[in-house]
Amino acid sequence: MDRQLISAIAHRDHPIAAPVSEANLDRLLRRASLPEQARVLDLGCGEAEWSLRALELLPSAVADGVDISERALASAAESATARGLADRLSLHRMPAADFVAAQPYDLALCVGSTHAFEGLKGTMAAAARFVRPGGLVLVGEGFWEREPAPEVVAEIGAYPDLAGTVAAAESGGWLTVYAHVSTREEWDEYEWSWTGTLARWAATHPGPDGDQALAVMLEHREMWLNGYRDLLGFATLLLQRV
Repeated sequence: MDRQLISAIAHRDHPIAAPVSEANLDRLLRRASLPEQARVLDLGCGEAEWSLRALELLPSAVADGVDISERALASAAESATARGLADRLSLHRMPAADFVAAQPYDLALCVGSTHAFEGLKGTMAAAARFVRPGGLVLVGEGFWEREPAPEVVAEIGAYPDLAGTVAAAESGGWLTVYAHVSTREEWDEYEWSWTGTLARWAATHPGPDGDQALAVMLEHREMWLNGYRDLLGFATLLLQRV
């Protein structure tokens, strides 16, 4: 089993694919106050739940989703068809860093996918190529609530604190106009869903694939419960190009 398939299974019951509730996802998108016929770009879109929800909230909008996962894009296409949004969502299989925009966008999304641009600063620099003057970016990124153990940093990655995260996002001519910091409840819902969905799949698929899925789940759960729980935060920042 490849990691993309494992991730797809784990996120099956939490398609937002971030520690953000449906209510807070909607609140962030509404705060963008997008104009009629808005253009939305979802970089590292995965199964495109963020852009699909944006299309549902604004019936005149159109969106482009970019991702390297054939499996995730196929799932996004199925969801778009089931929700009557297929004619307003275009999907592109390629690295997000290679995408070239034909026209500027009103809103770019990059939630949990800043690695596609080698980090938050790189993401914001790339977004400046895609978003019109005065346009918006909604970016989701981890940060450390307090100093973690070195072995946790080695496993999860080096993040600044919340203030450092905001400063990095604003460093290239952007201004934070709204934000949401994920709550412990949102984190727990996300992690229990991720690990629980994968555990149930493993239990019903005995054999090498089930064994691998279970091993990944147990490793992830151990790192969460005894590593980054209550240490790793997640901020979704709404920034305007200035």
